[in-house]
Amino acid sequence: MGEGIQAREQAGEQPSGESLWESERIVSDTIGRLMVLWGFKRNMGRVWTVLYLAGEPLTAKQLRERLQLSSGAVSMTLGELGRWGVVRKLWVQGDRRDFYEAEANVWKMVSRVMRERERAEIVQAIEAFEDALLALERQVAARGREAGAARARVQRERIHKLIELAKLGRTMLDALISNARLDASWLPRFKLGRSR
Repeated sequence: MGEGIQAREQAGEQPSGESLWESERIVSDTIGRLMVLWGFKRNMGRVWTVLYLAGEPLTAKQLRERLQLSSGAVSMTLGELGRWGVVRKLWVQGDRRDFYEAEANVWKMVSRVMRERERAEIVQAIEAFEDALLALERQVAARGREAGAARARVQRERIHKLIELAKLGRTMLDALISNARLDASWLPRFKLGRSR
C-alpha cells in the first residue's frame, strides 16, 4: 500500500477512487475461499462481503470498480445472490440506478443454505442407505440365506450404522437450524465403531 494512501487512512480519510481497502480485500478473499468449499462461486462470497462490509447500499458499478470484475460477472453474481436471498436490490429515491445491500443477519443466511442444501443431501443419503438395505435383502433372497451370509451380515450391520449416523446428522442439523445453537454434550456417547 502506498504511503499516501496509508497516511490518508490514518487520518480517517477514504482513499480516492473505488478500490478495496486492504481489510475488505482480506475478508472478501477469505469469504470467497469459504464459499468455494461450500460449493458456491468465489465471486459470490466476495461480492456479498463487500456489500456486507460497506454498511450502505452500493451500485453494480461500485462493485465492479472495487472488485475489478466485469459487468457481466457482477450482474450474474448479484442475480445468484438475490435468488439465495442474501442480497437485496434497493431503489434510492431520486436515483435511477439500482442499489444492492447484503443480508446482515449472517445466521439467517447460513441456516437457509443448511436447510436447502445440506439437509437435502442428508435426507437423500438416508433414502439411499435404506434402498441399499432393500437391495441387500433381494440379493440374499436370490442367492439363498446361506450363500454369502457373513458378507450380508457385515453389510447389514454397517449400513444400519450409516443410517444411524445420517439420522443423527439430520437431527443435529435440524436443532442447529431451528434453535441457532447446538448442545452436543451427549455426542461422545454415540459410538460409531462399536457393533450393536
